[in-house]
Amino acid sequence: MADFEQLIATLRKAAPLLEDAGVPFVLGGGLACWARGGPETEHDLDLMVRPADADRALQALEEAGLRVERPPEHWLYKAWDGEIMIDLIFAPKGGEIDEGVFERAEELEVNAVRMRVMALEDVLVTKLLALGEHELDYESVLEIGRALREQIDWEDVRARTAKSPYARAFFCLVEELGIEGPSSERAPTAN
Repeated sequence: MADFEQLIATLRKAAPLLEDAGVPFVLGGGLACWARGGPETEHDLDLMVRPADADRALQALEEAGLRVERPPEHWLYKAWDGEIMIDLIFAPKGGEIDEGVFERAEELEVNAVRMRVMALEDVLVTKLLALGEHELDYESVLEIGRALREQIDWEDVRARTAKSPYARAFFCLVEELGIEGPSSERAPTAN
């Protein structure tokens, strides 16, 4: 497993490569949360790109000497900078990376590099919609929720994940754990 400093070094390498290739991207996943005061992550580097830009993004990383892969899942590409894995995500479960993701992203300084950083709500929505019967691990979403709870628009996340039974279970957990207040404390929504 890579350490956090290696992950940041890969981000500082990959971001300019995509910028030089004219590929817009948004920093996603655990590093998007860390950029807003969340916990460090050592998992991988998630860069969100529009589907139309995914091939150019992968090509830019390959031309810079990174090892690349086109997995059969058809929603992401992968590149490796040594042991660090970069996920180029363009169609996560719940929808493609579209203009809305870019509009909701905020430009932040991440380890002295200015870049668009995915909205926390989008990070949580993509993670919650990825949960399923065979991939049911609430650890990362609970960690994000606990660390950044005051910055999250919980109603937005709840509304955008309402059809997922796994997301509904997550909301039961965050209420019971006191991360988000019980639904009776929230303002009623119009039907």
